[in-house]
Amino acid sequence: MKSTIAIGSDHAGFEYKEKLKTWLAAAGYTVKDFGTHSLDSVDYPDFAHPVANAVEKNEFDLGILLCGSANGVAITANKHQGIRAALCWTDEIASLARQHNNANVVCIPARFVSEEVAKKITETFLNTPFEGGRHANRVGKISC
Repeated sequence: MKSTIAIGSDHAGFEYKEKLKTWLAAAGYTVKDFGTHSLDSVDYPDFAHPVANAVEKNEFDLGILLCGSANGVAITANKHQGIRAALCWTDEIASLARQHNNANVVCIPARFVSEEVAKKITETFLNTPFEGGRHANRVGKISC
C-alpha cells in the first residue's frame, strides 16, 4: 500500500511542489496539498505548520516540504514534538534520514537542487524504511 503524503511549500518551492504532487499522484500516492497555491510571496510557516500537524496527528504517513533553502520549513516543522524533519539535498541523505533517524518529513531546498534531484530525493525518502535496532534508541532520545 502506498503512503499518504502531506505536501507544502512557500513561493520558492511552489513549482517543484506542483510537479512532485502530479508525479506522486500518478505513482499511486494519496497526496494532500497544504499550499501555497501560487508564486506570490508568502511566509513558509503558514504551510510548514499544517503539513507538520497532519503528519504529527497521523493523518498522513509522511510529509514533504519545499522552500528556497529548506532551512525555514525544517526549523518550523521540527518545532512539533512528533516531527523529525530532515533537510535533504541528495538522495543519500534522504536514505540515511529515513534509515537512521526515522525522519517523517523531508525538506527539499528548491533553489539548490534540480527537479530531477528533487524527485530522486522524494522517491528515496518514501521508499526507504527505518532500520530500527541501535537507531531506535537514539531516535527515542530526540523528543524533549
